[in-house]
Amino acid sequence: MAVPLMQAVRVGSYVVKQHLQGRKKYPLVLMLEPLLRCNLACSGCGKIDYPAEILNQRLSVQECLDADAECGAPVVAVAGGEPLLHKDMPKIIQGLIARKRYVYLCTNGLLLEKKIDDYKPSPFFSWDIHLDGDQLMHDASVCQDGVYDRAITAIKLAKSKGFRVSINCTLFDGANPHRVAAFFDEVMALGVDGIMTAPGYAYERAPDQEHFLNRQKTKQLFRDLFRLGKGHKWRFTQSPLFLNFLAGNEQYHCTPWGKPLKTVFGWQRPCYLLGEGYASTYQELMDDTNWDLYGTGNYAKCADCMVHSGYESTAVKDAIQRPWHIAQVALMGPKTEGPMAPEIDLSKQRPAEYAYNEQVEGLMKKIKSEAPSTSKRTTTIRRVKTVKKEEVKENS
Repeated sequence: MAVPLMQAVRVGSYVVKQHLQGRKKYPLVLMLEPLLRCNLACSGCGKIDYPAEILNQRLSVQECLDADAECGAPVVAVAGGEPLLHKDMPKIIQGLIARKRYVYLCTNGLLLEKKIDDYKPSPFFSWDIHLDGDQLMHDASVCQDGVYDRAITAIKLAKSKGFRVSINCTLFDGANPHRVAAFFDEVMALGVDGIMTAPGYAYERAPDQEHFLNRQKTKQLFRDLFRLGKGHKWRFTQSPLFLNFLAGNEQYHCTPWGKPLKTVFGWQRPCYLLGEGYASTYQELMDDTNWDLYGTGNYAKCADCMVHSGYESTAVKDAIQRPWHIAQVALMGPKTEGPMAPEIDLSKQRPAEYAYNEQVEGLMKKIKSEAPSTSKRTTTIRRVKTVKKEEVKENS
C-alpha cells in the first residue's frame, strides 16, 4: 500500500467528517511554496520566470505555520521552486510534523545529500522526488544532463536512512508507455514507497509549449500505460478513482479549492496551477473567489487540464459517495478497454485572461515599499562602522 494505513484512516476520517458536517468546500492538501527560486530551469515550468527581487522572497517559518493553521488540511505538500534552497526548511517541516500533518517535501534531489541530516524519519514525513521518467526522459525534461543519476542516488540515500520516499512523475506529449512502464518497474525495484503521476499542465510561462498533452492524448497514454502495468504491482500515492479518470473512465469536474496554494504572493486563486489573482487570507480565498468561472468547460486555460491538484479531490469526494465503485476500481485497476466517458463540452468556455504582468508589478511595488531607503541603509552602515570603531578603542 503506497499510503500508510494510519494516514489513510486519518485522512479518510477527516473527509467523512467534512461530509457529515455538510461542508461543500474544504481543503484536502495544502500546497505550500515558501519560495519560487529553483536550481533547475525545466522547459515545462514557468515558476522561475520572475524578477530576481521576487525570486529572492521567502515565506518565514511563522508564515508557513500560519498558512497551515488557516487552511487546516490534513496533508501538506511543500514545493517551490526548490524548497531545499530555503535555509529554514527543517524548522518548517518540524513545525508541520509537530501538528501531525502528513508532509511531502517535493525536491529535485540535487541538494538532498547535503541537507538530509537536517531531517529525521517520521510516519508523518516523506520525500517526494521529481522524476519525469528514465534517464533520457528526465534529463531532457529538466534541461540538464546528470540530474536523473543524482535523483536516483538521493532516493537510495533516503531509503538507507529509513525515510519514506515517493516520486513525482509528470508525463508530456510523446511519452512512450513502454518506456514509462519500464521506468515504473525500475523505481519500484529501488524500494520507492509510491508513485504520483499526472499529465503536465500547460503553464502559460513555460518555455516549451509544444509538448503538453490534450485530454484525448492523456487518456490514451494512461490507458496504454495501465494496460502494460497489469500484474506489476505498481504502488500509487493517488486515489484509484483519479487513476481511472486519467484513463478516460470518469467524467469528473475540477475541484479547484481542494488543494489551495500559499506562495510569497499570497493565497493563489483559483488553484495551484492557475494564478489569476491572490487573496491575503485563506478565508478570503474561499469566500471571494468566483469558482464557477474556472474548470474544464468554463475557462479556456482549463480546457486540457487533468492534473491531480484539481481532480484528486473530486475523486476523493466520489469515493465517499460511491464506496462500492472505488472498491471495484481498487481491486480490478483502471479500465483499459471499451468506450471512454463522455468528454466535457467546451463550446461555452470563456476566453483566457492574462494577469501575469499586473501581479508581478503589484508584488514589485510592495517589495520596494517595504525595503529600507538608500539613505536609511547608508545611515545604518555608518552607525555600524562607528560602533565597531568604538569597540576597537575599548578593546585596545
